[in-house]
Amino acid sequence: MDLSSVEKAYQRLAGVYDTVFGAIFHPGRKAVLDHLDLNPGEKVLEMGVGTGLSLPLYPRDVEVYGIDISEPMLEKAREKKVSEHLDNVKLLEVMDAEETTFEDDSFDVVVAAYVVTVVPNPKRCVDEMRRVCKPDGELVIVNHFQSENPVMGRLERALAPLSSALGWRPNMRQRELVEETDLDVVEQRRVNLFGYWTMLKCRNNKDASASK
Repeated sequence: MDLSSVEKAYQRLAGVYDTVFGAIFHPGRKAVLDHLDLNPGEKVLEMGVGTGLSLPLYPRDVEVYGIDISEPMLEKAREKKVSEHLDNVKLLEVMDAEETTFEDDSFDVVVAAYVVTVVPNPKRCVDEMRRVCKPDGELVIVNHFQSENPVMGRLERALAPLSSALGWRPNMRQRELVEETDLDVVEQRRVNLFGYWTMLKCRNNKDASASK
């Protein structure tokens, strides 16, 4: 799916996203916040912030920056920022996750929940996460990866319409993504319905990768 197709898909979903998908994806979002090692004053970038469902979950003493390709989704996020008095949310802006305008090493933590499977070039997205994150900072990805388990395979086929509606790649393999991007995975856990999604918590081993 190209970038314009992704944008159009989420433009259509913006008005119903919270109602249709909010509860399904909430456990994964909560798992991210439960396992982040955040300190007061740190800066977090959330790629694919969408309607801002995760924004109220962040501690109020950290700065949160959110980007998304869909302006209608961001409008919903801005409404949440105002209605819930989220003064720690410093930016909600349309931006391509594969090519942001942030300087190198801008953030202590970069989160991409339900994003890597949607972007046209997943490797470029992860590379961009690493670029804008400080060395040894945290990178967190929540994504569905193709299962080798026959039972999970049947579940994947059952959920195919959902994947299609959201523009996801049902055949993305975790091992390939990790190897291609040299991710240093320090924690991994299943999240959401039937453990269909995986949360990867990674250390941004930027210096080690640069030396290769």
